Amino acid sequence: MSTTFSQASHWLKRLLGERDVEALGEALRPKPEAAGAPALPRDLRVSPALVRRRWALLGQRLAALGMDAEGIGRVQRTLLDADSEAGMDGWARNIENFIGTVKLPVGIAGPLRVNGLFAQGDYYLPLATTEAALVASYSRGAQLISRAGGATTLLLNEGVSRAPGFAFADLREAGAFVAWALTRLDDFRAEAERTTAHGRLVDMQITVEGNHVYLRFEFHTGDAAGQNMVTLATAAICDYILRNTPVAPAHWFVEANLSGDKKASAQSYLSVRGRKVTAEVRLEAALVEKMLHTTPARMVDYWRMSAIGGVLSGTIGVQGHYANGLAALYIACGQDAACVSESAVGVTRFELAEDGGLYASVTLPNLIVGTVGGGTGLPSQRACLALMGLAGSGNARAFAEVTAALLLGGELSIIGALCAGHFARAHQSLARG
Repeated sequence: MSTTFSQASHWLKRLLGERDVEALGEALRPKPEAAGAPALPRDLRVSPALVRRRWALLGQRLAALGMDAEGIGRVQRTLLDADSEAGMDGWARNIENFIGTVKLPVGIAGPLRVNGLFAQGDYYLPLATTEAALVASYSRGAQLISRAGGATTLLLNEGVSRAPGFAFADLREAGAFVAWALTRLDDFRAEAERTTAHGRLVDMQITVEGNHVYLRFEFHTGDAAGQNMVTLATAAICDYILRNTPVAPAHWFVEANLSGDKKASAQSYLSVRGRKVTAEVRLEAALVEKMLHTTPARMVDYWRMSAIGGVLSGTIGVQGHYANGLAALYIACGQDAACVSESAVGVTRFELAEDGGLYASVTLPNLIVGTVGGGTGLPSQRACLALMGLAGSGNARAFAEVTAALLLGGELSIIGALCAGHFARAHQSLARG
């Protein structure tokens, strides 16, 4: 996280041009003597009385910042509109310190034809975003794939991990603990499955680093994304370990940052976290030229250069903009938006076919998606899943395959725009009118 001499000098001159060094020091000094803003109610639950108390406190704060009563009321009515207020009971398991809701525009992309192990048919996909041109691009890619007969998709693997860590006095104790833990997988599985009717412990990976031991547990989570499910199951396993281990750890943590939770990591390609899916499509040259206004050869040229660019910049994986489609789909469909950080890891590949057409594929090892639990039961999010026919139990694997096909369409569309010289023009037209 270093910076160059010229950048640091330029920034310091800008700061000192506005304030002297003493003023800067005073601004940065901790100020325990200053009166603090009023504390929020300690009760985090959702109820009309608590929402009124929170807004009373926020109103005082906004007034202190110079906002008049009309402005304060407008802010409150925008966040706590009639529907949000009437339906607040439905948010109780999804939020703390509730004050209202935020609305995003939702657009439809498609139709997208998917020929998968679990997803079959044509889908219209709801995308929630504030980025102009995004829905148009994904919709164009989806229609291109559909015109070619659809994307072939395969769910390759699934599993959600949690990795507790244990510290011991020395390596001998760590080794003794590992020897014991290797004989207890069935007991760990029984403890985990007492916490959930849907999750199942399927594997355990052991990593030893000096006197530290990491146990990476992998679970199947049914139709749920399963983040909370595996945390509770792992906590139960850890309680069993503490009760029964012949070598007590000096300290331990239920997650020691080896699972890859909500971060891009090289581990993504060695295992699975969530659902691993690959999708492919073959496009005739005439179809590429008609719908993308470029050629398969030029798109392969771009893919080759962008792959090297990704290597030079140190990216994990080779892809254009998975995060765009994932964030929009996740928000619309009640997924954990923070999981985009790991779900947007993968590989896009373009090749020129022998007949002059284009072969395109995406492989995504970390799609954290579900159709039950979390935010999927909220009214708008469940409606978005219902638009695709993927709401509720039995649909998570199909949802993962549809997601991969959507991202394939997004890669084709954005690279087509870059090759045709339309990328900037599309943003100018759609984002700036």
